[in-house]
Amino acid sequence: MYKHLFVPVDGSELSHRAMDGSIDLALQLGAKITGFVVEPDMPLSTISSDATVATARMKEHEDRNQSHANALLTQFEERAQAAGVTFTGLTVTAYAVDHAIIEEAERAGCDMIVMVTHGRGPLGEFVFGSHTKKIIARSKLPVLVLH
Repeated sequence: MYKHLFVPVDGSELSHRAMDGSIDLALQLGAKITGFVVEPDMPLSTISSDATVATARMKEHEDRNQSHANALLTQFEERAQAAGVTFTGLTVTAYAVDHAIIEEAERAGCDMIVMVTHGRGPLGEFVFGSHTKKIIARSKLPVLVLH
């Protein structure tokens, strides 16, 4: 049925639940996992009008993002391999997290997105938004939400 799970993680405590829950599910289904990290684009307000400074800031931002993504995906891969689950890691930089998740899940040929939600409630969603809700509303793929 579901043979390729797409699992976005961000490094929060909930990421560990996403990792463990998706690995358990993959074992039950005989599925493989693509772990995914979306790193934020550099805010335009922080880019300097001085080209040298701007280039240095952008390079620093990219290096920090890549280091963070690599550490998360390595941790996820180690957990998956220890359980005997095939794993591939993927990272992109984007402004729109929900669009990046949907786009990359489809591009990777996944047949289900597995996510965790912060469960902030109505006020938290109003203030912070909900990537999970946006993905459920826009994705053509089934979305499994873990709490």
